Amino acid sequence: MSDTTTWSRQPSVRRLPLVAPLRLARPSDMWFKPALSVVVATAVPDLLLYAVDRLDLVMYTMAGSLCALYGHNLPYARRARAVAGVVLGMVLGMAAALVAASLTSSVAVLIAVGALLAAVQKTLCDATRIGPPGPVIFTFVTSASLFAPQHLGQVPGHLALTLAGGAFAWLVTAGPALLRREGPERRAAARALDAAAAHLAHPGPRTRHAAAAAVHAARQTLLDTGRPTPTRRALERLVAEAEAALATAPDPDPATPERLRARARATRARGPVPGTPEEFPGTGAERAVRRGPDRRALLRRLAPGSPLLPIGARALLGCALAGYASQAAGVGRPYWAIVTAAALFQANVTLSWHRAVQRTLGNLLGVLVFAAVLPLSRLTPLALIGLCLFFAFMAEALITRNYWLGSVAVTPMALLVLEFAATHPAGELVGDRVLDTVIGAAAGLLATMLVTNRRAAGRLEQALAATDRARLGAVRALAAPQTGPEALDAAHRELAGSLVELREADDTAAGEWWQRALPQAQVRAAEQAAHRTLAETATRRASTARVPENGAV
Repeated sequence: MSDTTTWSRQPSVRRLPLVAPLRLARPSDMWFKPALSVVVATAVPDLLLYAVDRLDLVMYTMAGSLCALYGHNLPYARRARAVAGVVLGMVLGMAAALVAASLTSSVAVLIAVGALLAAVQKTLCDATRIGPPGPVIFTFVTSASLFAPQHLGQVPGHLALTLAGGAFAWLVTAGPALLRREGPERRAAARALDAAAAHLAHPGPRTRHAAAAAVHAARQTLLDTGRPTPTRRALERLVAEAEAALATAPDPDPATPERLRARARATRARGPVPGTPEEFPGTGAERAVRRGPDRRALLRRLAPGSPLLPIGARALLGCALAGYASQAAGVGRPYWAIVTAAALFQANVTLSWHRAVQRTLGNLLGVLVFAAVLPLSRLTPLALIGLCLFFAFMAEALITRNYWLGSVAVTPMALLVLEFAATHPAGELVGDRVLDTVIGAAAGLLATMLVTNRRAAGRLEQALAATDRARLGAVRALAAPQTGPEALDAAHRELAGSLVELREADDTAAGEWWQRALPQAQVRAAEQAAHRTLAETATRRASTARVPENGAV
């Protein structure tokens, strides 16, 4: 960026809404996949433990079973690696928690360990971008384990149960590859087509950014897959069609959005993929370059000066404050306050406030649901298992509509898990959870306000400079007559990725408090120029590869 950059004035403190965070959204197009996966991954270990009359060990197997919630937006080869990493992280977190629980009974020490684990889990999940449900599952499991009675000699056996549950969860998440190998890639391409259709139907900055992000995500998904197949090549052509539609927007033909939506529906279905099995220029070479994880990007996100580190500091401070405040209020096992605080820490202050409102409302309503179903859960062990599975399914079915709605189901499930080890007085459970929810939300918000994240503005500046560089590189590639398809494709991909990063950095910084004003005018100008250049590169690329109107593979 040049030294002549001007900065717009904007308030450092913004209004925090109450109604907007509670509005319901459309459900995810794949909500049923994590919902069914976690039910299957949990049901089998639960029933095995029931058969041997050891339901008191459910907490340890469930720690591994919950790993089935991760990776459903990834292609299967990458999903297998990601979920394996999640299982390893869960086992390591459980090991730390169980060893600490066996070595000390000091609540103060256990709270400190829980806060440290929550901060590490938050930072690593954000750095690896593992996606939903993020670190909250790790924190829930490890924090609960910290306050479970434990002897050092029991730790290996309990960790073995967690590993076994995680291994089965891995099989559940990776198993569908045998039935529909390109399922995640088809969904990603369909989202790109739908997003492009939405932009053509309702042109505007928001829909354009959403479409560009969906197209970029679909291309990354296709590049992350294994060897090329006719179906994957046809999907690459559909993503190219979505890019070409964005390049021609606004399109005077009103039938174009519906044509794209029809292709999206056909792509999601089990039938043939619309298109021809031709590979887009440059994709093969790019796929070869992208083999293996990008460890350098991970190291950059964890390096000193990273904007993720203040978020981790918020988690450390907020979880510690929540735990000690809950202990002072008389709660013997304040893990729920730690989990509530940990769930609040989002990318900026505004999003953290949204999550606080959602989490508090959802937890309080969930406690009422728990009180209503508790007598039913105590009829038989199978009733308890069935209710836990039901609420696990409903949590994933509802949480994509809004986090508070999913929390209504998560809360009774989390409380019912305690019943496997021993029964507790209903009034004590309800009272402690209400108190912990309020304390955790208040402590989390306090930490969010106290720990500033001025690095968010620096990240925006870097993203703005990177977008300018990527645009100039694409302009040079377009101007050079000898530019080949591989070079043009690489310039296009770099520019699209930088635009997605710029929009994410701007959204994050815009919701952060206590920082200098942001270069909003420069961001808008850079995005407009980059989108024009992106459209030009898409048009040039489309001219080298015919996008078919019909045909199937």
